[in-house]
Amino acid sequence: MAEVLTLLVFSLLLLFCIVKNVSVLIALFAGLVLFTIYALYRKFTFGEILRMMLAGVKEARTILIVFSLIGMLTALWRAGGTIPFIIYHTVSVIDPKFFVLFSFLLCSLVSLLTGTAFGTVSTMGIICMMTGKALGIPDFYLGGAILSGIFFGDRCSPMSSSALLVSELTRTNIHRNITNMMRTSIIPFILAVTFYAVTGRLESSPQVTGEKLSFFAQSFNLTPWVLLPAAVIIFLTLLRLNIKVTILCSIIAGILVSIFCQGMSVYELIRCMLIGYRSGNAKLAELMDGGGIASMFQTMLIIAISSSYFGIFRKTNLLDKIKQWSFMVARRSTNFAAVLVVSVITAALSCNQTLATMLTYEITEKMFKDREKLAVFLENSVIVVSALIPWSIAAAFPLTTIGAPKSSIVYAVYLYALPLWNLVMSYVDSRRGDKSVI
Repeated sequence: MAEVLTLLVFSLLLLFCIVKNVSVLIALFAGLVLFTIYALYRKFTFGEILRMMLAGVKEARTILIVFSLIGMLTALWRAGGTIPFIIYHTVSVIDPKFFVLFSFLLCSLVSLLTGTAFGTVSTMGIICMMTGKALGIPDFYLGGAILSGIFFGDRCSPMSSSALLVSELTRTNIHRNITNMMRTSIIPFILAVTFYAVTGRLESSPQVTGEKLSFFAQSFNLTPWVLLPAAVIIFLTLLRLNIKVTILCSIIAGILVSIFCQGMSVYELIRCMLIGYRSGNAKLAELMDGGGIASMFQTMLIIAISSSYFGIFRKTNLLDKIKQWSFMVARRSTNFAAVLVVSVITAALSCNQTLATMLTYEITEKMFKDREKLAVFLENSVIVVSALIPWSIAAAFPLTTIGAPKSSIVYAVYLYALPLWNLVMSYVDSRRGDKSVI
């Protein structure tokens, strides 16, 4: 009974923060206090509880380090001209009749290169929304296509914080996970492309050219050399180097490009990596400002607090009843179905992708002997499901950033197609005798 009451109070705290538009960090801090009280009720000492928390945070130390590196990298890709080059030259060759489809593809490309949904929506997402509005395309269509695209790479990029989180939780190789993720997303991606090509087609529209984004060319030296940081990421990923080494090499490339192509000073570079890229051009700043370690601080804090929960959960068996229920669902359907159902619940309760992922892992991990299967199941469920919950940060932040209505979630078909396709395939595989085949 105490377990149910504790989780219910935590859920109500999260709901209160959502309704009152209060930072989810307050609910997470309150949850930490609540779970500490529960551990005390279970006769654990303060010293033991502190060790539980530290053990949980220790498991996330690699993620926190990589998040810091990603913050620096995204700032350098802005400052060095990597992202402006991609935006400027891709938009100039777009056929405006298929702009909704191109918005999905461009956001997918940038998110795959950067590994961040929020970074992509703050750059390419805004560009697509601005250009689409100029073409007279309704916000509903643009918002759905952009939301689908930004989470394509957020799920399966080697630089993705969510991909790294899953690999760390499951103790699996991130490059093998990416191979599995790509393989299980081919059909959903094709379905999304087909859907946007058919439903988003415009009969007539003005020509979109790079001239409409001339301030990029005026503010940056858009030599092909600025693509070097992106090329380094792609090349070293193919070599399957350690993710920290890969990102560090791209950071070095970004520093060199920023100095030799954009003429930045050492002071400007350090400032950029710490607090993000800041442009003196108001029009450019609206589109490009961001990145830096500071931009990752809130996410890192959420991860640190969430991680501290897990030491308590494991030692106090707080989630045992939910685990038993999820096993019952798995026995009556498939393992993926159980993971998907748990994902919807955790995403709705936690309001953020990171905590939802950790909770889903903690609840369902005992179902799997093969950790790679668990990893790809998490990526095909909770990572994208979080973006379908209107009050979740994963959905609210991107839609607010681009000024799209929440109803755009309905048009984010890739986010539906991915888990539903894998749910269907899990039932097909279960008939062959394996309820967890990927």
